[in-house]
Amino acid sequence: VPLQAYGGGLVEAGDSLGLSCAASGGTFSRYGMGWFRQAPGKEREFVAAISRGGSTTYYTDSVKGRFTIFRDNAKNTLYLQMDILKPEDTAVYYCAAELSGSSRYQMLTASNKYNYWGQGTQVTVSS
Repeated sequence: VPLQAYGGGLVEAGDSLGLSCAASGGTFSRYGMGWFRQAPGKEREFVAAISRGGSTTYYTDSVKGRFTIFRDNAKNTLYLQMDILKPEDTAVYYCAAELSGSSRYQMLTASNKYNYWGQGTQVTVSS
């Protein structure tokens, strides 16, 4: 399932930014989807995930209330709306697809459960 993430950029603290992830091939509506990020010198970390139908979402604590994950299965696209951005949100953001279709927390928040990854898009938040 090829994934193409885009929408990153350079913004100031407090700004908003929206990321998109387009899927081609496969059956997008069958997959759980997630966003992960990796800052320089740090390991890749979970950011947000959404079940295949969109009814279940998970967020890491540091982005709760500021980020919103959603999807449009008709457009085969995953989104991440990021508000009130902070310098510590600076990272390369990756979208990923989990093919089992599970909505369980353990499946959607662990990077090693994901089967396909996009190429990443850089988000830089200046202070």
